[in-house]
Amino acid sequence: MVLSNTFSKSDESIHSTFGSRYVRNALPRFKMPENSIPKEAAFQIINDELMLDGNPRLNLASFVTTWMEPECDKLIMASVNKNYVDMDEYPVTTELQNRCVNMIAHLFNAPLGEAEAAVGVGTVGSSEAIMLAGLAFKRKWQNKRKAEGKPYDKPNIVTGANVQVCWEKFARYFEVELKEVKLREDYLVMDPVKAVEMVDENTICVAAILGSTLNGEFEDVKLLNDLLIEKNKQTGWDTPIHVDAASGGFIAPFLYPELEWDFRLPLVKSINVSGHKYGLVYAGIGWVIWRSKEDLPEELIFHINYLGTDQPTFTLNFSKGSSQVIAQYYQLIRLGYEGYKNIMENCRENMLVLKAGLEKTGRFNIVSKDNGVPLVAFSLKNNSCHDEFEVSDYLRRFGWIVPAYTMPADAQNVTVLRVVIREDFSRTLAERLVIDIQKVLHELDTLPAKITAKIALNGENADKNVTVVTKKSAIETQREITTVWRKFVMEKKKMNGVC
Repeated sequence: MVLSNTFSKSDESIHSTFGSRYVRNALPRFKMPENSIPKEAAFQIINDELMLDGNPRLNLASFVTTWMEPECDKLIMASVNKNYVDMDEYPVTTELQNRCVNMIAHLFNAPLGEAEAAVGVGTVGSSEAIMLAGLAFKRKWQNKRKAEGKPYDKPNIVTGANVQVCWEKFARYFEVELKEVKLREDYLVMDPVKAVEMVDENTICVAAILGSTLNGEFEDVKLLNDLLIEKNKQTGWDTPIHVDAASGGFIAPFLYPELEWDFRLPLVKSINVSGHKYGLVYAGIGWVIWRSKEDLPEELIFHINYLGTDQPTFTLNFSKGSSQVIAQYYQLIRLGYEGYKNIMENCRENMLVLKAGLEKTGRFNIVSKDNGVPLVAFSLKNNSCHDEFEVSDYLRRFGWIVPAYTMPADAQNVTVLRVVIREDFSRTLAERLVIDIQKVLHELDTLPAKITAKIALNGENADKNVTVVTKKSAIETQREITTVWRKFVMEKKKMNGVC
């Protein structure tokens, strides 16, 4: 007599995830499926697809933190279900945010009394922080113009052409003219002299960048401040400065403590910084700090009470997670000044190792500066046969994500590759990257070297024997080389099965 029972074929609970029907059929991509699937299958399917993403640790394009200590990871997971906006329900989280604001304000030398609280707020990132700072400048300027009986409908802001796209968003979304100082091939940040020349009575502020995204260079905020003071005296204006320290705000205080860029300069009225960059927190946290209460118009602050007690708020969004705020506080007290200084020094040393390795190849010009954000921006000395875009593409085969891009207007002939040195980029990885770049260069050198000549051919006459060559500009030739080369590389991949 058989005492055991046989499970039916429809009982999915006994099957391996990869033996179930859920991995045999494509999942809906545009409409919600009619039926549920087991949690194990949902996890496995999504997890497998995510394997095709790049490795964050090897993403050298990003300034954003990709590693934190396990203890901080635990704090993040323990608070992932807390909505930060519920201040009355989560008063300790609110207190931690206020502590962070005060610590960062003191780091930036805000003129605070012994028991005076700093003015600032945590944001989703520097983009929101910049929006808030820009709104404060616009409202202050409008209020002053109204009081003087002058037009207040044409505000503008002066920046360099190297600013991050969030400044363009602010200008477009909040109807502020963006006046950009053009770059030069030999000067890839905002020129303070030209910036001050562009200032007029409708300028709500001049935005300086402490750590250009393009090459990591710090703009000269001290010179900008001094020049603007003189212009304000001559004109009777009081044009202020905002410092976009998204990348450099957690670097300069530790590597260059004598550098004057922050609230030590009287015209600097607000500063933003990205906690999720060199503040060493995962993506999703930024900070904006004002010099004093007078620099943040009271009418921009909302007071709500339907969640409990009176809650002042000045943000573009409402709900947001608490995890990154808690993680920022962890890093500030865990590392302290000593810890941040050690990490930033390590980043700079690894940057110098990478720079030296690239220079040793004899194939690159270094575009970045030694003083600034720890990154290396570099371009090929000779790109007649292959260019920076191909180097970037081939490095992907080793797992490295290294961006290649052209500079903004008036410096667009400069094309660079950029490697950002983060906390988790060790000396071993720096040396490994140099080796892989050498391999890429060697492989590119062995490929057909006549592509440039082929591109220069603009057509043939009727008998197919005479070739007509039309001279093209350098930028046109470079773009055509890139297009043809990418087509060649893709065809090669199809032939040899490289993925």
